[in-house]
Amino acid sequence: MTVAGSDSGAGAGIQADLKAMAAQGVYGLTVITAVTAQNTLGVDRFQVLPPEMVEAQMAALLRDFPVAAVKTGMLANTEIVQVVAAGLRQYKLLKVVVDPVMVAKSGDSLLQEDTQAAIREKLLPLSLLVTPNIPEAETLCGQPIEDIEGMKKAARLLQRQGPAYVLLKGGHLKDEQRLTDVLFDGYRFYYYRALRIPTRHTHGTGCTYASAIAAQLALGCSVPRAVLAARRYLQRILPWAPGLGAGSGPMDHFALWRKQSCGSCL
Repeated sequence: MTVAGSDSGAGAGIQADLKAMAAQGVYGLTVITAVTAQNTLGVDRFQVLPPEMVEAQMAALLRDFPVAAVKTGMLANTEIVQVVAAGLRQYKLLKVVVDPVMVAKSGDSLLQEDTQAAIREKLLPLSLLVTPNIPEAETLCGQPIEDIEGMKKAARLLQRQGPAYVLLKGGHLKDEQRLTDVLFDGYRFYYYRALRIPTRHTHGTGCTYASAIAAQLALGCSVPRAVLAARRYLQRILPWAPGLGAGSGPMDHFALWRKQSCGSCL
């Protein structure tokens, strides 16, 4: 189940979550927190749903479906964070992946300070894994991150806030040739390294990554193996973006399936 905002361009948010989950072989459910009018160039307008509607969506799904894992994305405001946290506690959901969507690609903050605090205090203690990028981790732990050692220090600080695991994504570091993601379980660090893929079509990479991890957890993988599978999936689909839009375009979540199956269609 994904709890996030809707992206009308279908590159990120709920739409990317569903595509990533389907590509991993699981059935995705949706709790929509906000509706946006956006394309690859940016967001023109958005409307946040009432917290009562978010609560109703969660309750309807959790009464009827066997939810194996949850991924949260853009939660919009404090009231929605509180509603989501209450639902996770009520239904005793344990495999919770929190993608703390706080900072836009431009560097602008997307959430007010009280909402950031609510995520730290209400949501992180309920999460199995939190997946911030570097600007989001800097916001959550209140200090700059400039290298791998800084990532490790931030991961330690974030893990003390409640999540069992912290996955700190290293895409914002200055290394031009490769990137390193760091996973911390409170005792041990895991490193996931990959070559950078030269493309501007990276819209929704964070949503896709977190959703693929949640899907792998739903399938029974451990956190380190789920992260590895999701990282490999993301790296393999990035070169096959359809090239849509004039800005940061979407990925093709089913590129691998299409490559494998096209031969049988001839």
